[in-house]
Amino acid sequence: MPTVCHPSAVTTSEHDVIVVGVGGMGSATAFHLARRGVDVLGVERYDVPHDAGSSHGVTRIIRLPQYEDPAYVPLVRRAFDLWEELEARSGRDLLHRVGSVDFGPVDGDLFEGSRRSCEVHDIPHEVLTGAELNDRFPGYGVPDDYRAVYQPDGGFLHCEGATVAHVEAAQAEGATVRARERVEDWTADESGVRLSTDRGSYAADALVVTAGAWTGQLLPALDEYLQPERQVLSWFQPADPATFAPERFPVFVGDTPLGHYYGFPVYDVPGFKLGRFHHREEHGTPAELAREPDREDERLLREFAEAYFPEGSGPTMRLSTCMFTNTPDEHFLLDRHPEHPNVVVGAGFSGHGFKFASAVGEILADLALDGDTDHAIEPFRLDRFDRSGD
Repeated sequence: MPTVCHPSAVTTSEHDVIVVGVGGMGSATAFHLARRGVDVLGVERYDVPHDAGSSHGVTRIIRLPQYEDPAYVPLVRRAFDLWEELEARSGRDLLHRVGSVDFGPVDGDLFEGSRRSCEVHDIPHEVLTGAELNDRFPGYGVPDDYRAVYQPDGGFLHCEGATVAHVEAAQAEGATVRARERVEDWTADESGVRLSTDRGSYAADALVVTAGAWTGQLLPALDEYLQPERQVLSWFQPADPATFAPERFPVFVGDTPLGHYYGFPVYDVPGFKLGRFHHREEHGTPAELAREPDREDERLLREFAEAYFPEGSGPTMRLSTCMFTNTPDEHFLLDRHPEHPNVVVGAGFSGHGFKFASAVGEILADLALDGDTDHAIEPFRLDRFDRSGD
C-alpha cells in the first residue's frame, strides 16, 4: 500500500499542479504529471484506495470493442499500452486478458455497436451464436438465438491495485499525496489557483479535478452535466467455481429484456461478480445515495444470474455499492473549466471509464501543462453540449 501524508497541523505549500481526487483517474493524472518533472500535490478526502466512490470492487472490465462509439477504440488501445507499462513498472498483476464478450439480440444496439467498432478499427473478433457461446464457455447460458462478439484481448483490471500502482509510481517520481483531507474551497485567476482544505491551504499554477461523484459540487458551473447514480454489485457463488475461473470465463456485457448487465470471472474474492447498468436509476448527491445494499438490489442481480448464468447463481457472497457519474450523453467530460483555463476536469465517466484511466491521466496532464492534447478528445469537450443545441 502507498504511504500517504496525514499532516497534523495547518500546512501552506506551493506546487506546479494540484490534483483533487486520487482515485482511478486522479492517481493516473498525478503519475503522468510527476513523471514529466512536475511538482504535484494530490488531495484525497478518503483513503488511498477507498470504497466510497467509483474505483473499487476488485475488478473493472477492459475491452477493445467499444459498442458505445468506435471513437473510443484509439483511446482504449493507448490505455492497454499504458496499463502494461504500469504493470511492468510496479510488479503488480493489474491486467488480466481473459477475453471479452458482448452479447444480445442480433438486432440489438449492443451487439451491432460492438461488431461495428471491430470492423471500423480492424479488431480481430469472432461472431458467435448464443449456442456457440454457451458451448465454448459453459458458465454462460444465454439464448441460443442471441449473437455475441468475442474478442480475446479483453479482460479485467484489478482496480484497487491499479490505483495503488499509480500512486506509488507518482510518489517515486516526487509527487506528494495527502489522504483524509477534504476540500473546502478553491479560487483561480491569471496568477494561479489556491486550494483550501480542512487541514491547510495550497497554491499552484493549475488545478485538476478528478473527484468523481463530488465533481459537480466542487465545480458548480459543471454540475448540470454531472449526475451521480447509485450502483450495486453482487458476487454469487457458482455451483462449480472452476467453470467461472478466469481461464474459462471471459468478461461480458449483456443486452437483455431485464436490462444491460456486465460480469466477471471469480477473482481474488469468492463469487461470480455482476452488475446492472443504471441499477435502480437512483440519482442524487453522494450524501443522499444509500450506501448499504438491500434485498431489492440483490433481487435485481440474482434475477439476471438465474436467467443467463444459472450455474453462477448460488449463495450470495458479497454485495457492494459504488457510484456512476453520468453526463447527458454518457460520454466523458475531459476539458478545461469554461471560466478558468488553468482548471482542468476529468469527470462524467458514466459507468464505462475505469479501463481508460491510464490514458485519461495522460490527457489531463497534457491539458494542465499545455492547454491541449494530441489525443482526439473532441467528443469529450464541454462545448459539445452547446453544439448539440445549435
